[in-house]
This record gives sequence, C-alpha cells and structure tokens, in this order.
Amino acid sequence: MMAGGIGLSKLTDKAVKAFAAKAERGKKLADGGGLHMFITPAGGATWRIKYRVDGKEKLYSIGPYPLVTLAAARIEHGEVKSLLLEGKDPVINRRLNRAATAAASDNTFEVVAGDWFAMKKKEWSKTHFDKSLRAFERDVYPSLGKLPVANITPAMVAVTVQTIHKRDVLETATRILQHMNGVFRFAQATGHCRDNPAAPVREVLPRKKNAGRMPALLDYASLGDLLRRAEMARLSPAVLMAHRLCAFTAARIGNIVDAKWSEFDLDADQPLWTIPREKMKVKEREMDHRLPLCEEIVTELRRWRGMVGGRGYVFPSPQDNGKHITCESIEKVYRVTLKLAKKHTPHGWRSAFTTLARDAGFDRDVVELALDHAHDNEVVRAYDRGERFVQRIELYDWWGAQLVAAKSGAKIVPFGSPVLPVAA
Repeated sequence: MMAGGIGLSKLTDKAVKAFAAKAERGKKLADGGGLHMFITPAGGATWRIKYRVDGKEKLYSIGPYPLVTLAAARIEHGEVKSLLLEGKDPVINRRLNRAATAAASDNTFEVVAGDWFAMKKKEWSKTHFDKSLRAFERDVYPSLGKLPVANITPAMVAVTVQTIHKRDVLETATRILQHMNGVFRFAQATGHCRDNPAAPVREVLPRKKNAGRMPALLDYASLGDLLRRAEMARLSPAVLMAHRLCAFTAARIGNIVDAKWSEFDLDADQPLWTIPREKMKVKEREMDHRLPLCEEIVTELRRWRGMVGGRGYVFPSPQDNGKHITCESIEKVYRVTLKLAKKHTPHGWRSAFTTLARDAGFDRDVVELALDHAHDNEVVRAYDRGERFVQRIELYDWWGAQLVAAKSGAKIVPFGSPVLPVAA
C-alpha cells in the first residue's frame, strides 16, 4: 500500500531564502505533506519529498534551490501526491518516463527513416535513392526529423505535405508522401510506432489528372522545333549535351545525369552506352542495358569528351566537379526556357520514340527492349531473354536520322512506310 501525508503549506519565500542562506548541512525545512528543503553535505539547498510505499520511507528529489522555486516545488509535490493516489511509486514512474524519453530520442523520424533508406538502397538505383534522400533532407527532416516517430500525428504529416504542394509540385509531394508511408510502415513493423499517420494524408492532395501520362510531343515538326530552340537557347554546355543525349537515346533522365565515361565505348565498330543493371528501374534482368549509339550522337559525345576529359561523370556539375548535374537542371530548361510546361518533358522523348517507332513499323518487342521496359506477360518474361540487339541498332540508327532530318526540316519517313534510313 502506498501513502503520502497531506499537510498545510506553511513556508514563505522569505523563510526559504533565509534558511538556504544559513546553509547548515543536514538541516531540513518542512513545508508540509512530506515536502521539505534539505541542505546537502556539500552545502547546497535542494527540494525533496518524503513518502511511504508499503510502510517503507522513500525520498523523491525535485531539484536544487533557487533553480526550483517554492512555487515550482509545490506543483511537483501535487503531481507526486496524484501518483501516490493512483498507486504508483513516483521514483519508479520518473525512471520509466526517462527511459521512454531516451528511447524516443533514439527513434526519431530521421533515425527510423535512415534505417528505411538503408534497406531501400539495395533495391533502388543510385539515382532514385539519391533523389529520394535529398527530397527528405529538403522537405521532411526540417519539420519532422527530430520528433519521436511514435508522436507524429496525421496533422503534422499533412502540414509537411501541403507545404511541398504549395510549390506547385504535386508529383513531388505525392512521391514524398509515398515514401513517408513506407517509413511509417517500417516503423510499425519494427515496433517503433503503432499507427501510420501518413495513411490518411493522401486526402489533402488533389488527384493527379491523366495519371501515368507524361506530356510529350509526338510529331516530327514539333520535335525538330524543340531541338532547334534548345540549340539557340543560352544553356550551359553540360545541360545542352545532356538534353541531346536524352533526345537521341530516349534514356531515362536519371540515367542521363548519372552517366559516367566508363559506361561508354565511343570507339568500337558499334559505339555503345552500357548502363549497369543496378542503375536501371528493372532489376530482374541478368544483363546490363546496352544502348547502341547512332553516328550523330557519337560525334557529339567524342567532341564533348575532348572538352571535359574522359573520366568521372559525363556531365559534371559546374559548381562541384565531383558531382553531376541534376535532373531538375534539364527539366527546368524544358519547363521554363523552352516554355514546354505540360507539353514535353525529358521523359517525353521516351513516349515520342515509342510512338513514332511503332508507327514506322518497328516490332513492339524491339522498341520495348530498347527502352528496357519489362515484358507485361510473366511467361514471356521467363522465357524471352533475347536482346534483339541487331534490330535495336537499326532502330537507333533510324531514330537518329529522323531527329537530324526533323531539326533541319528535311523530309521524314511517313508513318507506316517501310523503314529506311533518312539522310540528314
């Protein structure tokens, strides 16, 4: 049984100050109900509460005077009495609270998210991993990073996501929320929190229109105009060259900016860009992704190699040669400089390549393999592992000829006509 005496408070601030000033070691000054000031052997004054648990006398230390005032000591005394009435030992309760606080500090959102990212690093491409981690560092950690993951509420997550959406970047807000869902599910599975506060937050974001469809120009006249305007625009050499490689290969923008010279063989009979499988979106294939390069882009890449050297990143950052340019640097050119917002993006070259190649008569599997798309049929995925590489060389030579012709305004092979190379 627990008990705590209740008496009338009788001390005044003046009396407390006078007693502390005398500093007679071992002396006590009672305020009632077990609350008293005690002069320690070192000569300091401190507040303590005497109470009993199962007939045994115990002491609860509040803190030193004058840091803890008489009024503050009485407030803590009231909380201790409430715990005793609930049958709780205040000293043990404080130890449990401290342990919970210490555990919470080790289980902040940033710590748990770091563990989740470490797990995802094995599954994702380097480009996707780096981009996702930078997004959290920029948009999530400043507001939620230091909070215990178990204490974060849906309202807190909603404010963070809405702040991102206010920049008019719905796709970024949606992707970050998806990753936050992953972090909280991971936290649930590892016992760091019971609920997933990100789950209901999808309701604060508008639904994406035409989900899955990137804007893209699908006719040669528009693509030719895009190529001409980009060449006349005031772009940094690295961004312009990255844009050209994107157009002529229809590779993913993440692979473009992360490209290294070690992946290119520009002097072979058939020049190649070999992207390591771990960098690709589709991880299940056994082979790296080989992109045959047409004569036009090979000539440009050789010239570019002579300007920047043949080591490290193909498109080094002007600010830091140890890093590469960003996806945003190219996307912004399309969106702002070329005024193609909602009309065409770097990713739109993949749609243009697919649409125009299929219209020109190329086999669907050849086009899909060129873009490293996964087969949509599980049986085909299991048994059809061919690269159709000879046909892909023909495809990229054809595509390069079309872009050269489109840029110069020359005649294009009509849709549905036999596939023939087009001279520049």
